[in-house]
Amino acid sequence: AFVLSVVPEGAEDKIEQPVLQKSEESRTISKISRELKEIVFVIQSQSNSFHSKRAEDLKRDILKQAADLGKELPVVLLTHQMDRHEGAWTILPLMKDFSVTYGRNSSWIFFCEEDTRIQVVKLLEILGRFDWSKEWFLGKALYDEESTIIHHYAFAENPTVFKFPDFAAGWALSIPLVNKLAKKLKSEPLKSDFTIDLKHEIALYIWQKGEGPHLTPVPEFCTDDVNSYKVNYCATTFSNFLPLCGEPVKKEDVFVAVKTCRKFHGDRIPVVKQTWEREAARIEYYSDYEDISIPTVDLGIPNTDRGHCGKTFAILERFLNHTSPRTPWLVIVDDDTLISIFRLRKLLSCYDPNEPVFLGERYGYGLGTGGYSYITGGGGMVFSRIAVQKLLASKCRCYSMNAPDDMVLGMCFSGLGIPITHSPLFHQARPMDYPKDYLAHQIPVSFHKHWNIDPVKVYFTWLAPNTEESHNGRKVGYNREDL
Repeated sequence: AFVLSVVPEGAEDKIEQPVLQKSEESRTISKISRELKEIVFVIQSQSNSFHSKRAEDLKRDILKQAADLGKELPVVLLTHQMDRHEGAWTILPLMKDFSVTYGRNSSWIFFCEEDTRIQVVKLLEILGRFDWSKEWFLGKALYDEESTIIHHYAFAENPTVFKFPDFAAGWALSIPLVNKLAKKLKSEPLKSDFTIDLKHEIALYIWQKGEGPHLTPVPEFCTDDVNSYKVNYCATTFSNFLPLCGEPVKKEDVFVAVKTCRKFHGDRIPVVKQTWEREAARIEYYSDYEDISIPTVDLGIPNTDRGHCGKTFAILERFLNHTSPRTPWLVIVDDDTLISIFRLRKLLSCYDPNEPVFLGERYGYGLGTGGYSYITGGGGMVFSRIAVQKLLASKCRCYSMNAPDDMVLGMCFSGLGIPITHSPLFHQARPMDYPKDYLAHQIPVSFHKHWNIDPVKVYFTWLAPNTEESHNGRKVGYNREDL
């Protein structure tokens, strides 16, 4: 309340303005605090100990910021703890629960990754611009510059017209939209067999061929580093670095298995030898033909045009029985996988080899109807020795020699109750198949396929050790050509 008094003409601003400003700030904080409990934060988390700790750290940070405002705390959920849903990571199966539990007393569901950093007051200010009683889908917009196989060549005539969110920057759904999606999912269960690029597929599902909202770009949802000059402008930032949790894993602790066959000995294997082979201390090439010039190991498994399940399980048996039991890590790659073993050794410093770890780029199969997740093979599949031991001790095997090995492995680990561990730094496709802005906040570990590219050039542009320079632990720019 303000006391009215007579003041000289023209002096109002000098006297009243500081008091009004202070009162306005108090009202803003009060409004923010009230609105804070109407936001449900959902961290897209994983059960692996490294990832769950990072998610818990982010949860604590959000709650601390909320507590500093002195009001009621918001709900913060971790998706890996919603374990009754095998496909919780695909988000859409959770819509019914979100609607039932929060549909009446919340305004927004805000999603983020474990490495997203949030300025809570700034986030509330941004969300306050939008009428939460309407259907809103907010995020940092990505788009394809050319149509790509990972999006099933969607919008082939002009793929730039369709925008989808960069999860690293955070994204938000208003409760009316959550309720609408829950209702639709109840009457029309998800039909898609495969989950390949979740952010694109969620945007497509929400859009509903024009019946639902497009993504509304929010420039304050950022993927700039916390040290960026833009940090005061951004409601979110992203820890865009290659995780390193101590000394990199020793070269000798990573055994690399390359799947090949006779018809690719002459064109694909020379690329491996010109690029990343030198980074591997222990590497073997597994083929259907023994070629001493490479050299290759003939596993006695005939080559198949697709699937390669028989070959992969033979590699797993060989790793367990013919390598030192002190070798904790196995990496299986295709002969057209481009990978940085140098960076992988840094990444693996964050994982406990005494845990059953199955690491790479995560895809899903039939998750709307209780299917399973798997690590897609082309980007590289990483196993801890204990994971291989548990797998081979089970009775889970290929249902045919040419079954898809990565999917069978996913099914097996799911049956054993061993969750797969996703890293966005592994890639099933080529650099050109991903939005430039998405790759800009990554230090990638792998890409896949030689189709329509110069694979040696791609390796030395994106993956070679000398393309990764650090300054005080921060990533600095690459000279990357349009590949």
